[in-house]
Amino acid sequence: MRKSYRRQRLWHEIAQLDAFIFELRIRPRPKPGGIDPAAAKGVEGEDKADDSPVTVADRECEQLIVSELRAAFPGDGFLGEEGADHRGTSGRRWIVDPIDGTRDFLRGLPTWSNLIGLEVDGEVVLGTCNMAAQGELYWAVRGEGAFVNGRRVRVSTIDRKDRAIVCLTAFDNIAASPFADRVLDYLAGYWTVRNMGGCQDAILVVSGRAEAWIEISARAWDLAPLKVLAEEAGARFFNFDGGSSIRGGNAVICAPFLEEELRAFVGA
Repeated sequence: MRKSYRRQRLWHEIAQLDAFIFELRIRPRPKPGGIDPAAAKGVEGEDKADDSPVTVADRECEQLIVSELRAAFPGDGFLGEEGADHRGTSGRRWIVDPIDGTRDFLRGLPTWSNLIGLEVDGEVVLGTCNMAAQGELYWAVRGEGAFVNGRRVRVSTIDRKDRAIVCLTAFDNIAASPFADRVLDYLAGYWTVRNMGGCQDAILVVSGRAEAWIEISARAWDLAPLKVLAEEAGARFFNFDGGSSIRGGNAVICAPFLEEELRAFVGA
């Protein structure tokens, strides 16, 4: 009964999120904090301490998301890339990356997203990835599958490495990775390699259009929704050290047939 009630609540919450994100996407003139997918023109970025960019759009989008979720779920906690940090009293926490791919957003590329995950007692049970500029809303509920715009998505059925696509995010940081001296030889075994940015690369695996994603450096807000999306689509999620945490600092998402060799490659 408790599990059934929990799932009913999650479906209720995904419906509220769906409506909120739909409103965010179609709103012709956003209220303060709203995001127009074409609004990056003229937006200027500034560098944070870790050299990643941030814009007024990132900050206002996070404020809007947190405000809407707090109104709907007043006892819940929040963690956001741009400063939201509140424990709450319910044992639940919403984890928000208001614009994942700010560099892409600034340059007018359609490979950025709004990422929202719901963590309950330490487990991510719900995730959404709103690829707003592409008109695609991905979402997943633990135990219920992964979807895009209401259509079920699943991991690729390809089972040969020489026909598989691997995505490797952050080539500019490859020298700091534990596999820097082996990466070129390893990647040569795949059909092809792509590098379009974290959320986009991960979603390619979730939707069956690529077979592996290697993320060298990531935070909880980068990974929370992508973990549940990947696992509900039938993919594997793990960290370089063998764990399976959104706080592991890195991640691999892959089709099941690649799990063993990718664990060996990244050092897991």
